[in-house]
Amino acid sequence: MIYDLLLSGANVIDPSQGINAIKDVALSDGIIAAVEDKIDPNQARQRIDLNGRILTPGWVDIHAHVYAGATTWGIKADAHCLATGVTTIVDAGSPGWATFIGFKEFIADPARTQTLAFVHISGIGLAYGPIGEMEDLRYGDPERTACVIQNWSDICVGVKVRQAQFQVGSNGIEPLILANRSAELVGVPVMVHIGAGVPLPDVLNQMRNGDIVTHCYQGHGDLVTDQDDKVLPEVWEAQKRGVLFDVGHGGGSFNFEVARNSLANGFCADVISTDIHANSVHRTVNSLADAGSKLMSLGLSLTEVVERTTTAAATAIGREKEIGTLRLGTVADLAAFEITEGEFVYYDCHRQENQGTQKIEPVLTVRAGTPYRPEDVHEELMETLRRAKEMSALSGRNFEHFGWSPDTGGRPR
Repeated sequence: MIYDLLLSGANVIDPSQGINAIKDVALSDGIIAAVEDKIDPNQARQRIDLNGRILTPGWVDIHAHVYAGATTWGIKADAHCLATGVTTIVDAGSPGWATFIGFKEFIADPARTQTLAFVHISGIGLAYGPIGEMEDLRYGDPERTACVIQNWSDICVGVKVRQAQFQVGSNGIEPLILANRSAELVGVPVMVHIGAGVPLPDVLNQMRNGDIVTHCYQGHGDLVTDQDDKVLPEVWEAQKRGVLFDVGHGGGSFNFEVARNSLANGFCADVISTDIHANSVHRTVNSLADAGSKLMSLGLSLTEVVERTTTAAATAIGREKEIGTLRLGTVADLAAFEITEGEFVYYDCHRQENQGTQKIEPVLTVRAGTPYRPEDVHEELMETLRRAKEMSALSGRNFEHFGWSPDTGGRPR
C-alpha cells in the first residue's frame, strides 16, 4: 500500500490507546492508516522526519472565542490553531441562537480547523462584552437554543452559560436553570463559567453528569478552594457524580496559587483549554501549548497534559470516537511538538510567576491529512494578532491605539 504521508521516528503519545513509544504513523485519504514500530519510507509519497519530537493526536481546545468581527471577544483563530497543534477548536458561547447561523457560515464552514460551538443560552451570545448578557433573563431562550443545537448537531456540542455576578446581575442561578432546561431537551452538556458573585456550591448543585465547569482555577472569588486553601466539599461531590472541570485560562481566569493549592489537595482539572480571545491571546495565554506548559510547571507530566488536551477534551464534548485519538480509521488530525529544556518563567492572569524547566513548542499540525508548519501560516497568524490587539484596544477604550481621542473633539492628534 502507498500512503499519502508518513510521520516517522517520533515519540508517539496517545492516551486513548495507552501508547507512549517510538512509532511511525502513516496517513492515507485523510485518515489514520497505520501506527507501527517501523514503516518503510518507500511506501509513502511524502515523509516527514520527526525524530526527537513528540507526536500526539491533534489537540482539542474546548474553550475559545473565535467569532471574529461579530463579538467583543472573537479572534480569527484558524491559522492560530494550525500553527499551534490544535485541530479542533470549540467556541464557548460566542454565538447565541440568534447569531449562530452567521457563526456557521462565516466562521465554522470556511475554516480548515474543525470549528465547533457551545451555543449560549442568551440569544445574543457574547456580542457585547461591556454589559452582562444574562442581566436580563428575557435573553434566555431554552427552546430556540435547543432547536439550533439539534438542527446543527455537526457543529453544536452543548449549551454555554456564564455564572458570575457581572454576567447575571441579581439573577443568581436562574440563567443556569434555563441552560439546563435547554440542554435536557437535546441531551447535551452545559459549560458553566464560574466567577465572583454567585456562590459556587449553588452553581454546582445544579450541574449534572457530563456538565463542565470552566475557569476552575480562577482567582477572583467564589473559588474551588476555601479560606484554608482546601478544596470545597461540594467540588469533590460534583466531580464524583461526573461533573468535569476545565482550566479555561483566558485573560483573567487562571491563578497559580489556586491551581497549586488545588493540586496539593489532589484536585486536578479534567481538561486543559485556553479561553483564547482578543484580550488574552497577546497578553496572558498565547496557545494551548502555552497553557499546557504552565500546568507542567505546576507538576503535571507531559502525558497528563496530552491526555487533557486530546482524549479527555474530546470526551468532554462527546467526540471521543472521532477525534483526540490515533485509532486506525479516524480522521488524520495530529500534532508534533518539541519539548525544550531550560529555565522558563510563566505568568498567570494576575502576573504571578511560576518557574518551569520545560516548554512545549509546536512544530507541526496535521489537519485531516494536510500538514502545516508554523511558518506556513505565519502571515495569517500575524494578521490574527493585529486584529486581536485592535479589538482589545477598542474594548478597553484605548482610543490612542487608533490615533484618536474624544478629548480633541474626535479629531486625530
